[in-house]
Amino acid sequence: MSAALEMTDVAADLGGRPVLRDVNLRVGAGELVALLGPNGAGKTTLLRAALGLVPLRQGRVSVAGSAPGYVPQRHEFTWDFPASVEDTVLSGLVRRIGLFRRPRAGHWEAVWDALDRVHLNELRKRPVGELSGGQRQRVLLARALVLSPPVLLLDEPFTGLDMPSQETLTALFADLARDRAVVMATHDLAAAAYTCDRLILLNRTVIADGPAAELRDPGAWMRTFDVGPGSHLLKLVGA
Repeated sequence: MSAALEMTDVAADLGGRPVLRDVNLRVGAGELVALLGPNGAGKTTLLRAALGLVPLRQGRVSVAGSAPGYVPQRHEFTWDFPASVEDTVLSGLVRRIGLFRRPRAGHWEAVWDALDRVHLNELRKRPVGELSGGQRQRVLLARALVLSPPVLLLDEPFTGLDMPSQETLTALFADLARDRAVVMATHDLAAAAYTCDRLILLNRTVIADGPAAELRDPGAWMRTFDVGPGSHLLKLVGA
C-alpha cells in the first residue's frame, strides 16, 4: 500500500523544549488510524508537524497529493462570529479563491458537496452559533473536506460530545476513510480500539503501532500512559 502520510525520523521542539523524537509512521489511503497518548505526549504537535505548521529539528514528512485537511478542536474556532454554515465551510477555500475575490459556482459546489458528505446541507443557511456541538464538529469536518484532501487529520473530535453525536461522527470517519487516510488524535481508548484499523501509541515517540487485537503487551500501554501494572487502563484495552 502506498503511503498517504509518512513521517521518517521526525523530531520537533516547542519553545526550545523537545516534544517529538524519532517518530516513524506510515498511513495509507483507506486507513482509519487512532493516535493515542496522555496529555503532553505530542499528539497535537505531531498533527501540526504533518501540516507543516511546526518546524522539524530533524526528519522528513511526506504527504501524497495536496496538503492534509485539518479539523482542530472545537474550542479553537470562534463560533459567535456572524457566519452561516456554508460561509464557514467556504472559508476553507480562501487560499484557493483569494482573499478579496468572489467565489465562483465551482467553489459553492465544492462547499455543498462537502456538506453532503457530513449530512448538513439542509442547515447550510443557519448561523453556526445556533448549532449543537455535534453539528459544529461536522461543520469543521466539511471545512476540511472542501479541498478534497488525501489525508484528514482530526484533533480530539469527540471532546464534549454526547454519545449519539460521537456515534454519528464515528460512522462519518469510517466512511471518509474509504478514499483517504484519516488520522485521529483521541482520548477515547475503547472507541478507538473498536472502530479504528490501527492504533498508534505515542509518548514523544511511537511506542507501538498496530491493530488493537495485536497490541496486548501491557508494557507498551504502561510506557505510553505512565501507569502501573494494576491500572484499570490495561483492563479497558485488554492488555
